[in-house]
Formats: sequence, C-alpha cells, structure tokens
Amino acid sequence: MKWTDTLDIAIELLDAHPDVDPQLVRFTDLHAWVMALDGFDDDPEKSSERILESIQMNWIEEKE
Repeated sequence: MKWTDTLDIAIELLDAHPDVDPQLVRFTDLHAWVMALDGFDDDPEKSSERILESIQMNWIEEKE
C-alpha cells in the first residue's frame, strides 16, 4: 500500500484498531499506525495533512 491507497489503509486500520474512535486519533498517531501496517510500503515523507484527513474520513465511514 501507498499513501494514496486511503480506503485500503482505512480498512486495515479498522481491523488493526477496532475499538478506536477514528475521530479522536491525532494525526501523529495516525501516521505512525499507517507506517506500522503490514503491507504498507511508502516513504514516510510523502504523507500530508490532506492524505491523513482522507484516511481518517474513510476510516470513519468504514466504522459506521
């Protein structure tokens, strides 16, 4: 996965952190959790606030 795979990342985060409310996750934690996902292989510097927001929104939608 790459940073642009925001929906896939959100689904993986939902599986990895099922009890977490994604609305309450800080972007610093979100970045670290994405980097720790199995199958994630991208440059940490390619992340941006816009990408993290997209991941967070997808995660919120998938959790509903």
